[in-house]
Amino acid sequence: MASICQGKSSWPELLGVDGKCAVETIERENSLVEAIIVPEGSSIIEDFRCDRVWVWVDKDGIVYLVPAIG
Repeated sequence: MASICQGKSSWPELLGVDGKCAVETIERENSLVEAIIVPEGSSIIEDFRCDRVWVWVDKDGIVYLVPAIG
């Protein structure tokens, strides 16, 4: 589904990176999205949106899932 969205849609290179740095990188590389940090174990809204990227971080604030439009 991400193929219908404009711009870069996933950031596998951000695995293991600090969440705040990941948000800055994502929003710089695709100005059409808002990157949102989500702590491990949190609940999210499951609807698909081209303007949102969930940035899943562990207890240390490190990205542990590939951020992607969703």
